[in-house]
Amino acid sequence: QVLLGESGGGLVQAGGSLRLSCAASGRTLSFTRYAMGWFRQAPGKDREFVAGISETSWSGYSTNYADGVKGRFTISRDNAKNTVYLQMNSLKSEDTAIYYCTASSRNPIPGRQENEYEYWGQGTQVTVSS
Repeated sequence: QVLLGESGGGLVQAGGSLRLSCAASGRTLSFTRYAMGWFRQAPGKDREFVAGISETSWSGYSTNYADGVKGRFTISRDNAKNTVYLQMNSLKSEDTAIYYCTASSRNPIPGRQENEYEYWGQGTQVTVSS
């Protein structure tokens, strides 16, 4: 069992920045072996993929972004802290959503589909005012 806890959400003006954090915990957690992802769900819309980062191997890791956030958002991980981050810059009103952290032990490369991930956090609200 892996527990995920998000933090860092809040209210920000358009053009501003926020950094979300997701701390993972679990009795048998081997954090480096998990691909991690961020999804979001805006009011009245389906949950959508935002960014993903692969498990950490000897060669490092890879990242994956939704087209709408490329160049503005950056996903990273600190394996020593069992934490994944989402740095969000140049925020727009359409980025307003609940942001969810997710983890997969099955797929080393982060996928874009919800069913590729096993564990989910409770979410953190991000509101961007225009």
